[in-house]
Amino acid sequence: MTKIISTHSFRGGTGKSNVTANLAAVLANRGYRVGVFDTDIQSPGIHVIFGLADASVRYTLNDYLWGNCAIEEAAVEVYKAPKGGVVYLVPSSIDPNDIARILREKYDASDMHAAFRDLITALSLDYLLIDTHPGLNEETLLSIAISDSLVIILRPDQQDFQGTSVTVDVARRLRVPEVNLIVNKVPPEYDFADVQRKVERAYNCQVAALLPLSIDLAQNASATVFTLIRPDHPFSRGIESVAQQLEADVALMPA
Repeated sequence: MTKIISTHSFRGGTGKSNVTANLAAVLANRGYRVGVFDTDIQSPGIHVIFGLADASVRYTLNDYLWGNCAIEEAAVEVYKAPKGGVVYLVPSSIDPNDIARILREKYDASDMHAAFRDLITALSLDYLLIDTHPGLNEETLLSIAISDSLVIILRPDQQDFQGTSVTVDVARRLRVPEVNLIVNKVPPEYDFADVQRKVERAYNCQVAALLPLSIDLAQNASATVFTLIRPDHPFSRGIESVAQQLEADVALMPA
C-alpha cells in the first residue's frame, strides 16, 4: 500500500522543501520507490535541490493540469539509490508566464488528486510526498485531507508556533490519521529535550525530529541533497529518524 505524506508549513522559510527532498532520498536509500510532487506552483523550488536543470524538463505539473501530458510524462527520475530505491519528481514550472497563467486561470483541484492517484499506479510507488504551498489554501487543504500522514515543519519561532496550532487543528478536523512535527533550525545552544517537551505538550503531537540550525547546511545552499553528502551529520540523522517513524507507521496501516 502506498503511503501519502503531505509536508507542510504555515509560513515560508522553514526549510520545508529541503526537508522533503532529503526525506525522499533517505526513503529511497531504504529501498523504496518514492514520488515527490512540487505543488507549490506559485513559488516552485524543490527541483533545485535535486539538481534538475530546466533544459532537462520536458513537461511539468502545469502541463498536466492544462491537459498537455499524462502525469507520468512529467515525472523525472532525480535519484537512484544503491539498494534499488528511486525518487521521481514532478516539478512545477518556473517560467513566469506559466506561473502567471496558473494564478490567472486557476485549475480544478480534483485534477491534482487524480495526478497523485495516477502516478502511484503508473510508477508503483511506495511513498508519495506532496510538497505543499505554505499556508492554507483550497489545494493544500484537499492534499492534507487525502494524506495518510501530515508532516508539519516549524521553527522555534512564535509566529511559526501560532500558525502550526492552526494547521494541527485543521488536520484534526480533517481526520488526518497521523500528524508529525519537525522542529527545524533549532539553535545549538537550546535545550533540545526541553524544546521537544514544550512542543509536544503545546500541540499534543509527536515531534519526529529536532533539526539543528547548521552552518554546514546553510553553506550547502540547497545545491544538493545534503543527506547524500553528509550522512553522519546531525541534520541527516534527524531525517533518518523521521524516515524510520514513517516506516514504522506504514506497518500499522490497515491493509
